Amino acid sequence: MALLEIRGLSVRFETNDGAVQAVNDVSLCVAAGETLGIVGESGSGKSQLSFAVMGLLARNGRAQGSVLFEGQEILNAPPKLLNRIRAEEIAMIFQDPMTSLNPYMRVSEQMAEVLTLHRGISKRAAVAEAVRMLDAVHIPDAAARVRLYPHEFSGGMRQRVMIAMALMCHPKLLIADEPTTALDVTVQAQIMQLLSDLQRDFGMAMILITHDLGVVAGACERVAVMYAGRVRETGPVGPLFAGPTHPYTQGLLAAIPRVDQHEEELRAIPGAPPNMNRRPPGCAFAPRCPYLRDGCTERHPALEEFAPERSRACFAPVADVLAQRTRAEEPMR
Repeated sequence: MALLEIRGLSVRFETNDGAVQAVNDVSLCVAAGETLGIVGESGSGKSQLSFAVMGLLARNGRAQGSVLFEGQEILNAPPKLLNRIRAEEIAMIFQDPMTSLNPYMRVSEQMAEVLTLHRGISKRAAVAEAVRMLDAVHIPDAAARVRLYPHEFSGGMRQRVMIAMALMCHPKLLIADEPTTALDVTVQAQIMQLLSDLQRDFGMAMILITHDLGVVAGACERVAVMYAGRVRETGPVGPLFAGPTHPYTQGLLAAIPRVDQHEEELRAIPGAPPNMNRRPPGCAFAPRCPYLRDGCTERHPALEEFAPERSRACFAPVADVLAQRTRAEEPMR
């Protein structure tokens, strides 16, 4: 049984400009101890998917479908159940730790509050545990710095505080939403190595939400590629990166700068993501797709398995198109 199983999850927002379908019929699963990467451009629905799982959607958002955690339905669950799950079973790290931490409370108070509320231990014992967790995330002189306010930490150290706070109750699943955003390259590498080490030490599963394919390649076992609210391709990281079969996945990988290639211009996917208020009919990627076929602009392709552990949603998979071109270019015998 999967630790987390998402079935047909859709998220819809009612706005002044009309309804926005941010997530559309997404199904994913995460096994115990596994790391799943979710990638895609900004606005692809990655974060809203995680917010729906955690019960943290904005007031104008509605989620439908099913989210099972250890076989228990948690989508749209009562607040009391969600509060317990979020405190003890599933934790989340947000993009900007400065907006997630209370600027008016010392770090010791914010971290201790998690344990005093959900574990019922004394504040003194909770602060001692907070110091231990800050040590675990490699914050120097944790016993003294635990008394500081969030603004007294650097960006990278604030992210470490958020990680420590998320792990206070030893969750079984950690959702990391763009955990390296706004950090310099060196600090990014440190944070990702830290998450990898902590995942091994605590034996937890992790969902890593990012637009950085390099981060996914180094940290994840499986990856789901999202575009315009739908999953377009999934599979183990190695085979998917070595042989992407969806045009969007191929475009993302081709856009990564490479030191072994000397090109004057970076490659980019032509066009722009669709307006989610007025999405085009059919496949949302069709206006940008170099392999457009009849039917692509009329109906949505279903996410279907085409090889063991690999699925794609495409009427014109790259592998098939390239294979046809190769056969067409072969000399007549």
